[in-house]
Amino acid sequence: MRSGPGNSLADVDGLRVGHAQRVGDGYRTGASVVLAPPGGMVAGVDVRGAAPGTRETELLDPRNLVERVHAIVLSGGSAYGLSAACGVMDRLADAGIGFPVADGVVPIVPAAVIYDLGRGGRFRATPDAAFGHAAYDAALSGTSHGVAGSIGAGAGAMAGGLAGGIGTASVVLPSGATVAALAVVNAAGSVLDPGGGRLSGARYGLPGEFDHLGEPDEREVAAWQPAGVTSLNTTIGVVATDLTLTKAQCGKLAGVAHDGLARAIRPAHTMVDGDTVFAVATCVRPAPQEAASVFGTREPEPDGAHLHDLLAAGADVFSRAVAHAVLAATGREGAPAYLDVFPSALR
Repeated sequence: MRSGPGNSLADVDGLRVGHAQRVGDGYRTGASVVLAPPGGMVAGVDVRGAAPGTRETELLDPRNLVERVHAIVLSGGSAYGLSAACGVMDRLADAGIGFPVADGVVPIVPAAVIYDLGRGGRFRATPDAAFGHAAYDAALSGTSHGVAGSIGAGAGAMAGGLAGGIGTASVVLPSGATVAALAVVNAAGSVLDPGGGRLSGARYGLPGEFDHLGEPDEREVAAWQPAGVTSLNTTIGVVATDLTLTKAQCGKLAGVAHDGLARAIRPAHTMVDGDTVFAVATCVRPAPQEAASVFGTREPEPDGAHLHDLLAAGADVFSRAVAHAVLAATGREGAPAYLDVFPSALR
């Protein structure tokens, strides 16, 4: 298998990604948006952390009315940051995009947040509707597609004492279907292999993807003493495909993506995390076929995708996105970059 052309969430046909952040004057936070193609996208969600900050997640239950959403918002600012979704709603409503009702539309914009309060100096310096406006505009302009690092919702993120941020990755399955993920990594847990300094998520990389990384020097590993690890955290994200899925199947894909999260971050899903993953399907390609067996004892049909393959790819691609988030993050006081701590890891 290979990655998509940008190795990013935007490799899924129809998706647009935008980021907005503010650093300085007491701020270190931001918001990110994933915009649906025309007609919306099918979505599901799985919340595993015990301290989530979310909105509109109940709508994604397969038993409930709405079948398609128009954007997903990821934000800093803890519960205050949910206001960023209002800005995205404003832009969508102005464009006439949303669930049709009498006299207008109601844009459906599920959202989740991370805890980054006070990391820029002021506790209440949090994303508001203006952040949503800016992220939406960036998504339309295309300037944020495939960008990773300490940006958007990940501007104030930390990862086990290291700088955290946004990471993204994609894979093209043998059937031609694309699966991709975007992760906002803000973890109290470690993103390193137990007893070592390699990034846990990098082991799930595609051939050549992380070949520039090796095991860091033992002295660097022994010297690493994480500081400033907070007790309120969260890793959130989106996993996406261009296949046609039901809301229930999207919910399953979101759940399996949590496996990828837990492979890359240890521990995950704690009482002080709000770990939340959305899954979306743009429905550009046909629905996946039923496999003869989980382990493929029979050859797949030509050009056919199997749900089992999609789910396995969803877990791996989320692990890779977590690794890319940490690699791309910008170091700062109290939250050094990965390669600043482990320079010998770069081959």
